[in-house]
Amino acid sequence: MRNHLAHFIFLALPVVGLAEPALDFGKDVRPLIEKHCFGCHGAEKGKGGVRLHEFTDTKSLFRDPKLWEKVIESMRDEAMPPDDKPQPPADERARVVDWIEHALDNPADDFVPKDPGRPFLHRLSKREYNNTVRDLLGVTSKPADDFPPDAGGGGGFDNNSATLFIPPVLVEKYLASATRMLAEAKPELIFTARPGDQISNGDAARKAIEEFAARAFRRPLESGEADRFVQLYTQAESRGDPWEKAVKSALRAVLVSPSFLFRMEVPHSSEAHLVSDFEMASRLSYFLWSSMPDAELLRLAAGKKLHDPAVLDAQVQRMLRDPRARDFAENFAGQWLRVHELETSAQPDAKRFPEYNDELRAAMVSEPVEFFHALLRDNGSLLHVLDSDFTYVNETLARHYGIEGVSGRDFRRVALNDRNRGGVLTMGAVLTITSYPRRTSPVLRGKWVLEEILGTPPPPPPPLIQSLPSSDRVRDGLTFRQQLEKHREDPNCSGCHQRLDPLGFGLENFDAIGRWRTTIADQPVDATGQMVSGEKFNGAAELKQLLLKRKDLYVRNVTEKMFAYALNRGLESFDMPLVKQTVKKLAENDYRVGLLVSEVVKSYPFQYRRGGTPLVSQN
Repeated sequence: MRNHLAHFIFLALPVVGLAEPALDFGKDVRPLIEKHCFGCHGAEKGKGGVRLHEFTDTKSLFRDPKLWEKVIESMRDEAMPPDDKPQPPADERARVVDWIEHALDNPADDFVPKDPGRPFLHRLSKREYNNTVRDLLGVTSKPADDFPPDAGGGGGFDNNSATLFIPPVLVEKYLASATRMLAEAKPELIFTARPGDQISNGDAARKAIEEFAARAFRRPLESGEADRFVQLYTQAESRGDPWEKAVKSALRAVLVSPSFLFRMEVPHSSEAHLVSDFEMASRLSYFLWSSMPDAELLRLAAGKKLHDPAVLDAQVQRMLRDPRARDFAENFAGQWLRVHELETSAQPDAKRFPEYNDELRAAMVSEPVEFFHALLRDNGSLLHVLDSDFTYVNETLARHYGIEGVSGRDFRRVALNDRNRGGVLTMGAVLTITSYPRRTSPVLRGKWVLEEILGTPPPPPPPLIQSLPSSDRVRDGLTFRQQLEKHREDPNCSGCHQRLDPLGFGLENFDAIGRWRTTIADQPVDATGQMVSGEKFNGAAELKQLLLKRKDLYVRNVTEKMFAYALNRGLESFDMPLVKQTVKKLAENDYRVGLLVSEVVKSYPFQYRRGGTPLVSQN
């Protein structure tokens, strides 16, 4: 429906010099939209949820800047108006794009006020909990795997603060986990002091409890804060418990304290303000490691150095080279690309694809994670996600792809001589989650590209649309592709399928588990496609080159994803100018992933928080 908006905009705007920055939306543009568009998109009808009467002046555009970005996209791609509608002259189309883009890129100060976003009390997600107890206690088990699932939310990530609820069963899980983790913990990490000739039982207990609590809370303790935990030790000792058991009674209370289970940030003002250095340390570590700060971050926080841009750059580089950055790759890239669906919902038909087993599935899930981890570690280009001449495989995945010379379970970088491979679109995980159990789906694959790569999702399909066959065999003399093309003749379907299908057709040389093929049901694979803009291509290699021509859409999308993941929230309209500024810097610096991470870390919303008490998530 947003593409229909672009159509109405085209029809509404005659040649009126729209490239002029001084043009006023309310005075010069709105009357034209009111005349031509309000019949379907005004206060009375509002088809598709688009009500143009709500846009009254230039400032109002910034209530939904992403909507207007969609307008720009449709105009540039000539996706609208439809072929059967009057087309605007090319120079008029260009002026419309220039004016909208100029308005969005140059907002007045009062159009988009600085706002770090609503503060929510952030409960540790399951991933964050597992990693935190690993680094705090030295345990290898993952107790949170037994916790209720995290809901996920804005931006598509499970670390969204607004959706990290506390169901009653989780409280019981926390109590059981604290007992179990302390039993498994490395003693030197929890008993940092012991009674002896120079120190009494009580003094040793207090010292051990205070040092453990400070590490668990990711900050120095406040005066008297440890007293209630020490009291638990005293009560246990008075019952006759051995010293270690009595201390663990106190440490168990630390592990179920809100200061451990939540990433607590204390408001220092009723106005927006810088977070403290210790809060900054936690923001950094949970962004890049999904875990607690290490000793170096805490040392820098104690010295009040974590708001120094040079120090932040150095820490980002250090943290991305650290092995713990693999957790960042797994959590960010795994959720962004949706490859974890292989472990939950995607299940190829066992009879049709007997080669697909647990070992191959695990290797498929690991490939994009290892690939993105390498980009983080080596400060690679974000464009390699679209196309690259290398990937990371182990013996199982190399055999699946037909790559020779790889043995063993470990992943290693391999060169790709076939340019049809390379980049995430042609990875087995992506190709499998965008297929049905018995066949590929050009529709699902095209939808995945639009949503996860370009950030331009299509509208949902209309109700009561006839579904396509579950297999790709020839029916009534028609190949599956011909059946799909016939389906596109339905006027209710053609608009979306013109965008979806060509992208999926370009990947048809890959079967439903990502193997290369040259035939489908004994017929040669047809991997040709034509974009709505008229550009034609044949196969994955040429498709990837066309996507690289649209790299601005992709880079904007991954930038939005990175901000959403780092800020633990979905993005708002006031975040969009920052996104666009970051995209511009990336274009000027070879799209390096390290620069994107640094820009996020040094951004206003990452370093600031709103004043007032944080909100508590409600389910």
